[in-house]
Amino acid sequence: MMKTTCILGAPIQTGASQPGCVMGPQSLRTAGLPQILTELGWQVEDRGDLSIPSQAPQSYPNPAIHDLAETCAWIGLLSRHAYEAARDFTLPIFIGGDHSMSAGTIAGVARRAAELGRPLFVLWLDAHPDLHRLDTTTSGNLHGTPMAYACGLGDFLPYPPNAHPLDPRHVCMMGIRSVDRAEAARILETGIEVNDMRVLDETGVLAPLKAFLARVEAANGLLHVSFDVDFLDPGIAPAVGTTVPGGATFREAHLIMETLGDSGLVRSLDLVELNPFLDERGRTARLISDLTASLFGRRVLDRMTRSL
Repeated sequence: MMKTTCILGAPIQTGASQPGCVMGPQSLRTAGLPQILTELGWQVEDRGDLSIPSQAPQSYPNPAIHDLAETCAWIGLLSRHAYEAARDFTLPIFIGGDHSMSAGTIAGVARRAAELGRPLFVLWLDAHPDLHRLDTTTSGNLHGTPMAYACGLGDFLPYPPNAHPLDPRHVCMMGIRSVDRAEAARILETGIEVNDMRVLDETGVLAPLKAFLARVEAANGLLHVSFDVDFLDPGIAPAVGTTVPGGATFREAHLIMETLGDSGLVRSLDLVELNPFLDERGRTARLISDLTASLFGRRVLDRMTRSL
């Protein structure tokens, strides 16, 4: 059976505070992502980049929030396209763009999971839990809200309605190391599984990952992986506007992606928060492409020595 993937770009940066994520999709293409996947035996369709028209400003009682209308438009657009991609391809890739895009992609793949009568699980690889509601964010950066929206935690008007909210018990977060007080309270309230960097230091990455994958398999679930560049240590991945020291190492990240690939459970993937303006000669874009290759079947023995 032919393995199929599509690449769908979401050059969104309205959810972040620093400009540059708008260039993320093209940076991954320049790093050779489509060619890498083709060489691994996947049938690849690049669907280009989505776009939204100009939006009339939209106010909200929380004055810190900015670019609300644009973020709402992106969520609605991505939800429709992510659903279609999840329906039509074995494992679609959504490349961004800031993490607010995941509010749309998760909503779209959740719709497809509901259509199939299967539960959706999400592996959230990120330094941040992104569990703010619109009324709790103090920065106003809406890339801090997608997981709360995806789980239906609170009133998210005027975001598009979330018809298929995630069960918080179906979420596993790894690499967390920067949590605001409101987000910490939400973690306690919901029981979302959070494996922060202390846990990963103590247990390694495999124990919690394999336990989560076993739960996905036992439930006959579909797995969506949302990979934020700041999951990685900034020493190896500088191209992100929200750097937090102490992230995952090169080998930890590859081990996670290889294990996900071995599981055969992943049905969709986000690659978010790549900001090429902050990169060093494209090193982060190349690393993200290489990590994606690990999920799609490349293994240690397949790697070639590469000159800079």
